[in-house]
Amino acid sequence: MGPADAIITQTSHRPIRAFYELTKPGIVGYVTFTAGAAAFVASRGRIDVPLALHTMVGTGLATAGALTLNQFVERDVDAVMQRTRGRPLPTGRVTPATALTFGSVLLLTGLAYLALTLGVLPASITAVSGLMYHGVYTPLKTRSYVATLAGAVPGALPMLIGWTAVTGSFDAGGLALFVIGYLWQLPHVLGLAWMLREDYAKVGFRLIPEGGARSIGTQMVASTLLLIPASWTPAILGFTGLPYVVGASVIGTAFLFRAVQARREMTDARARAVFFASLLYHPALLSLMLLDTLRLLMAGG
Repeated sequence: MGPADAIITQTSHRPIRAFYELTKPGIVGYVTFTAGAAAFVASRGRIDVPLALHTMVGTGLATAGALTLNQFVERDVDAVMQRTRGRPLPTGRVTPATALTFGSVLLLTGLAYLALTLGVLPASITAVSGLMYHGVYTPLKTRSYVATLAGAVPGALPMLIGWTAVTGSFDAGGLALFVIGYLWQLPHVLGLAWMLREDYAKVGFRLIPEGGARSIGTQMVASTLLLIPASWTPAILGFTGLPYVVGASVIGTAFLFRAVQARREMTDARARAVFFASLLYHPALLSLMLLDTLRLLMAGG
């Protein structure tokens, strides 16, 4: 019995677990939090509970659907890579047709839910995110490093989804949060790409730029350096204050330090340090935004 057979035997009696894995719940949870946080800041802390719930539920459903469809599309390459061969489709715990139906229903339900509860704009941004993910990022992965740059767009759009759910329009605040999300995505995905470079090479993914380690390190430093002033924009626009700026500067500098270390010598350990720093940085930054938004609300009575 091979590893895949063992996985099927151990998990075949848990079909619900397989569907749960298809949605990548960790990513869905974080995207949901991101959209909710953006909505809270956009409302200056005065968001209605139903609106917040609609934003998070609709975004979560659509994201779960898009991620499920991604596993359907990439089921063959997932079966090759060490990191992904235990997923539901490569192990046969879910059939491709079932995954396609499940993902499509989730995505369309999420889009319809957002349109009916929040309006066309948040739903449209969510649809664009799905199209970018499947129509641009996924097919480019085997063709060009541009895939990494394009893939950061749908990764940052949940900030804009949450923002427009409150404001109903594009404005400087929403675009500022989008830029923050985009710049944060780059060192995050580059660190992961370096760690998984051997797995990616097996299936022809071209997610590492020309120049290899040195180029990745340079881009990590550039994006984290730009991220520091970009993180100040919510305060410049009046949504947060000085405590947020101080906190954002501290965690941004720490993130930059990790990127500089990787730029000096790109090793798996240093790429992993950048990746884990990114996992800490963005939720910490959003938490600082939330807390300072709440502080200003309470100070204003």
